[in-house]
Amino acid sequence: MNNTPATETRRTETRTTDTRRTALVVGASRTLGLGIAAEYLRRGWNVIGTVRGDRPTALHGLLDTADNRLTVESLEMTDPAAIAALRDRLAGRTLDLLFVNAAITRGDLPIGEVPTEMFTEVMVTNALSPLRVVDALRPLVAPTGTIGVMSSDQGSIAHNTEGGQDLYRASKSALNQLMRCEAARHADDGRTLLLVDPGWVRTGLGGPEAELSVEESVPGVVETVERHRGAGGLHFVDHLGEVVPW
Repeated sequence: MNNTPATETRRTETRTTDTRRTALVVGASRTLGLGIAAEYLRRGWNVIGTVRGDRPTALHGLLDTADNRLTVESLEMTDPAAIAALRDRLAGRTLDLLFVNAAITRGDLPIGEVPTEMFTEVMVTNALSPLRVVDALRPLVAPTGTIGVMSSDQGSIAHNTEGGQDLYRASKSALNQLMRCEAARHADDGRTLLLVDPGWVRTGLGGPEAELSVEESVPGVVETVERHRGAGGLHFVDHLGEVVPW
């Protein structure tokens, strides 16, 4: 006979239920994506991070200290079939945050000198693929959850007063425009959409002369995302929470 009071049973059930929030960080193998995944782990979240290929990355190095709160998934983001396979593997999971971090640059060429193949590669990686991920994985995000995409101040048309980095700027502007389309297409959706400028960060893309380290940028990025939780609509903001003009 079970003499355990009903109230004690309920307490035990509560203790064993995982109520931690879950973030999926796409592109988490290094630099900013890795930093964001690590910051959410530090804050007690469950984190799913994606990497390209099957080789060990710096994200795998966090597994030993993550207290079983980190899952590493493989994803080639430019492959629609791989995105669909990830969606199928995560079926049944509820995400409080989907954050897509992806960008490449191929040098500072005037647009007239950019080969067609280079233009296509950068646009597919920086603009088309992130929105394919957003579109495919949106149903897994909680109805009032957040979908964030790493953008850049260089995607701001209003801020482009000096030129340079033509292709990279164009790809980030295209990303921003596609997120506007996503927001308009789902105008009655309760999820919050964010385009986040991390600042000028010392990464392979930002270069050694950049103003911020990854460690200086990431806490602000995460805090900005959290500050907008539940806000709804689309917002273009930087790592300090300031609005970036389109």
